[in-house]
Amino acid sequence: MPATDLPLLIDAAQAAGEIARKHWRADPQVWDKGGTAGPVTEADLAVDAHLRAALGHARPEYGWLSEESEDDPARHEAKRIFVVDPIDGTRAFVAGEETWALSLAVAEHGRVMAAVVYLPVMDKLYAAGLGQGAALNGAPLSVSAHGEADGARVLANRPNFRPENWSGPVPNFKRSFRPSLAYRLTLVAEGRYDAMFTLVPAWEWDIAAGSLIVREAGGTVTDRHGAPLRFNTADRRADGVIAAPDALHASIRTRLAW
Repeated sequence: MPATDLPLLIDAAQAAGEIARKHWRADPQVWDKGGTAGPVTEADLAVDAHLRAALGHARPEYGWLSEESEDDPARHEAKRIFVVDPIDGTRAFVAGEETWALSLAVAEHGRVMAAVVYLPVMDKLYAAGLGQGAALNGAPLSVSAHGEADGARVLANRPNFRPENWSGPVPNFKRSFRPSLAYRLTLVAEGRYDAMFTLVPAWEWDIAAGSLIVREAGGTVTDRHGAPLRFNTADRRADGVIAAPDALHASIRTRLAW
């Protein structure tokens, strides 16, 4: 990874965040993408276009994978690739809430090397480089020390707690939720929550940046079966995500029904 990739992502996220802020609470145009894909707004598209132009100009040899861009098979031939969600948490954005984020990452041969998650309204910028640690607005991050599923503060939506997902009684979690997967991951890296998980497939653009931020804060991030996450795959999805401190991650895994 070029040493300048992380600064590039930070600058790009901040500039794109200003574009998104101009549309926030300004009655942006909204379309339904159909099926279970959810909404997309003119802000998503404007941010995507800006990031593709800015990042592509800076690194023309990198591939591109974004929620709001048509998939280009040429990304599979690139050594490095940008993995981008222009606005993660679009429903929250449309509702005028603050907890939406821009998620930007650089992956090399399937592994995330540099990552930024930026919440423009809250002015929270999470960043990490492989082997360089993770930070929030420049302050180092560290995951919590909680080691047992029972009593853990977790971020997950309601279907994850259905009894059929667990080998015995559902652990006595302290449950919370945030609409943005990227933000859920960074809250674990920050230690404000002990874990996050989703037991259904997760799009790579939602989790690429946050996964590195958690790992660089000392946590473990895998798919729901405990396998390492890989990016720039043909399917563009991971088979679920579990992010937590090492011991808690193991505790959650042993309580699942598979």
